[in-house]
Amino acid sequence: ETDTIIIDSRYTFEEAIEGANAPQTLIDELKLIDITYISTDEKVHRGQILTNKRIATDIKEIFQLMLEQEFVIEKAIPIVAYNWSDSLSMADNNTYSFCYRNISYSFHAKGMAIDINPRFHPLRWKIEDLPSQPHGAVLDTTVNGTLYPNHPIVKEFRKRGFRWGHYFSKFWDDHHFDKK
Repeated sequence: ETDTIIIDSRYTFEEAIEGANAPQTLIDELKLIDITYISTDEKVHRGQILTNKRIATDIKEIFQLMLEQEFVIEKAIPIVAYNWSDSLSMADNNTYSFCYRNISYSFHAKGMAIDINPRFHPLRWKIEDLPSQPHGAVLDTTVNGTLYPNHPIVKEFRKRGFRWGHYFSKFWDDHHFDKK
């Protein structure tokens, strides 16, 4: 029943890219998709993911699987709402894909990555004693909306050719998936 869906985001494409500072060739690769999910309030919400057209179908289908499995997504709002700050977005446990920044190392700069519930899966350092990001976040894999090895959602991302940040060499980045 669409009348019971809580709307978290209803940007137009133009609003979602405003102030991105990305070249037009990259903007032309992006697509704004609507996704439906169960949020932390146990209600059905609709949000949006600004992502690369090459992974948009994967993202839509994986979010449909999350909905069917009642996997919790706190919110999904394009990062323009956070003034293009992935730190503010992560601190708010926001799920997002495109965020223009250093294109030489960031898949987010091309919309070819997605971060899912970052407060539930903080980036944790393997080799250096640095604070987790976002600050104060703690991993608890018993919480719905948290990923771990062999989780059905992780398996689905991997089956579709995504790399999972859990296996990065310097840190565990369990909220992060990307695709070349």
